[in-house]
Amino acid sequence: MSSYGYSIRTRDGALNLTTAYLRSDAGPSVVHYNRDDAEPDSIAPPMRAMPIDIYRAGRVFVGMHPADRLRGTKSLKLQGKTIVLGVTGSIAAVETVRLAHELIRHGADVHVVLTRSAATILHPNALQSATGHPVVTEITGAMEYLEMCGHDGRANLLLIAPCTANTIGKIAQGIDDSTVTTYATNALGSGIPILAAPAAHESMMDNPAVAANVRRLKELGVELIEPKREEEKAKMADVDTIVARAIRRLGPKDLADLRVLVIAGATVEPIDEVRVVTNRSSGGTGIELARAAFEHGADVELWLGRHEAPVPTWIPLRPFETTADLEAMAEKVDADICLVPAAVSDFTPAKPQKGKIPTRDGGLTLELQPTPKVLKLFRKGARKALIGFKAEAGVSEAELKARAMSLLKEADLDLVVANDVSKVKGGTTAITIFDQKGRAEAFEGSKALAAERVWRAILHGIRG
Repeated sequence: MSSYGYSIRTRDGALNLTTAYLRSDAGPSVVHYNRDDAEPDSIAPPMRAMPIDIYRAGRVFVGMHPADRLRGTKSLKLQGKTIVLGVTGSIAAVETVRLAHELIRHGADVHVVLTRSAATILHPNALQSATGHPVVTEITGAMEYLEMCGHDGRANLLLIAPCTANTIGKIAQGIDDSTVTTYATNALGSGIPILAAPAAHESMMDNPAVAANVRRLKELGVELIEPKREEEKAKMADVDTIVARAIRRLGPKDLADLRVLVIAGATVEPIDEVRVVTNRSSGGTGIELARAAFEHGADVELWLGRHEAPVPTWIPLRPFETTADLEAMAEKVDADICLVPAAVSDFTPAKPQKGKIPTRDGGLTLELQPTPKVLKLFRKGARKALIGFKAEAGVSEAELKARAMSLLKEADLDLVVANDVSKVKGGTTAITIFDQKGRAEAFEGSKALAAERVWRAILHGIRG
């Protein structure tokens, strides 16, 4: 166990600790206490010390730092990972408290390093409060950079966000004159991965010298997160994108070098130029499958019809509307693995009307005709695996399996994921995955975890 704290000296010179941060294998905790007779004369900066005994002269409060209460509340994708967040002197530094919180919500232990310029934009206390750790603002004899980014360093990732053009140039040329560049120099020398999110004016990023430095960073193995170009600025990527890239960089990479196509959402078949025939679908399952594939290292593309679930901005998107659209697009499929959870309409109006059918002319009779079966059209372009999805309502488990296996044979699928839509509620679902031998694996829970279960079946098969 180690500890550090703020010291307060009374006028007679006695040393009292008013706040002690205790760190052990079980994680950090915080002890607050006060003495009624302690009259502060001076306050020293945070200090590291040997384990200490806290003697109660007043009240003692033992609790957990808010960062520890936050850890893992969204997922455990970064559990056990130590991330050093390097913050440089861009106005985008104001986003880093939220960035640190999001990394922690996925399980990460975040330690922050600020350059002097960054510290003029964002006070170190803000990030110490966000992470529960002291913030490094200068290089000292404690050699904090070696503890984190030296050989056998604790860090799993050095994330520089925002990363200014100045810092890009210094790292590219091996210049080491700031806290963040010192950490980067050591990370490059010890093989710790670096992820950088540039932020600068657009004209700076378009400078040929800066562009050359960016290329040099890529040659050195530094991964860059493309900035958003708007309002004549190359703005730092949004927090969710940066977190997704960190998860991808530290993830299992079991889909690396594979092209994955996910086709999700619902088709819409026009009745007239206003009304449509469609299926109920939020697109959520397909979007989670694409997100999981990205985090596992795949080169992902998402084809998306009508949907309600939010779409990650970092996944390439291609829209479609009708079944006929999908039929035409199927000829261009080029993927190692293709998953088709799309809710494709089985019927389409035989004669779509131009304009809008009047609403005050009494009843309306629609003539519907079957749409072509498009699932089997994706077989040719899916080199390694084609995964189909079968949605039913109010059927027995035996009937669900029979219909799923029928679809598997009809479309020459490698796996089929079946579910009873009556069990789908909001962000949760219930699925059963069948392979070509009829072996099954069932799961009920969040769509995000269901997506992980589908990918496990694709990569490792169904445990029969």
